[in-house]
Amino acid sequence: MTVKKKTSISNGSIIDGAVLRRYMQYLRLEKSVSDNTLDAYTRDLQKLVNYYADNGIDFRTVTLRDFDLFAGALKENGVSARSIARVLSGVRSFYHFLALEGEVLQDPTELLESPKIGKHLPQVLSIEEIDRILGAIDLSKPEGVRDHCIIEVLYSCGLRISELCSLRMSDLYLDEGFIRVMGKGCKERLVPISSRAVKELHNWFSVRCHIQIREGYEDYVFLSRIRGKALSRISLFVYIQKYARQAGIDKEISPHVFRHSFATHLVQGGANLRAIQEMLGHEDISTTEIYMHLDTGHLREEILCHHPRNKVHSKSTQGDELG
Repeated sequence: MTVKKKTSISNGSIIDGAVLRRYMQYLRLEKSVSDNTLDAYTRDLQKLVNYYADNGIDFRTVTLRDFDLFAGALKENGVSARSIARVLSGVRSFYHFLALEGEVLQDPTELLESPKIGKHLPQVLSIEEIDRILGAIDLSKPEGVRDHCIIEVLYSCGLRISELCSLRMSDLYLDEGFIRVMGKGCKERLVPISSRAVKELHNWFSVRCHIQIREGYEDYVFLSRIRGKALSRISLFVYIQKYARQAGIDKEISPHVFRHSFATHLVQGGANLRAIQEMLGHEDISTTEIYMHLDTGHLREEILCHHPRNKVHSKSTQGDELG
């Protein structure tokens, strides 16, 4: 059994095209998913459509065993457990919609289990490493001033890369110390911004005003100096990897690492987890709890410092020394 890439998701030969179009409208209008999320759902659903085509399965009479075999086929093709779990989540969403629409009598995915995956601890940079990356940027160049500002805003506000690239001038309330962020599902949130990041933004604005901005991009904060358009996520990914190499950082670096670092450093500093959840725009607190991890050195220090047994031992040791 293989999952081939040959059947168009819109051809309607396995799953009626009208049903698929209604599902996409449901995701966009009722679930308010972003374009990126919609693309991901479409790609994952394509895998299911291909599997149905290869194995002659009718989507209306599919069984739980068919889904288990589908997951097994994905695994045979080298798809990771985490990716399989994501695909099956999309399958559940699709069949939940089909049940709501009366296209199937009963949702066949109700008992569908995802593969067990451990909690993935995100890559995190230390403050010293972040400063090294910032120090590797050439501030004599306009792009350097922009990129220096971008990294400071990413780290100061914990933004997703898509949120930063879509940030508008009209979203900035710098005198009040906040920025308005459009997160997943078109949900707005207000995020505090540090005075250092505000200063970096003003430095960038002194350069940005000299850029010939393309029509329709006047309100975007971060622009390509040459094209005059909003920066793309791919461009920013490339720039940050370049600066990390120049700084001698031997880690897998992406723009998202600064978001992870933002949250982890707040947790280690004693910030309230609910407040961090709000700032990150997480719907579920369990998503934020991943940042409760601490490095072993910090954990050992906390235990030695605060555990009552260690305090007793410390006092007795001091007494021995006095005796």
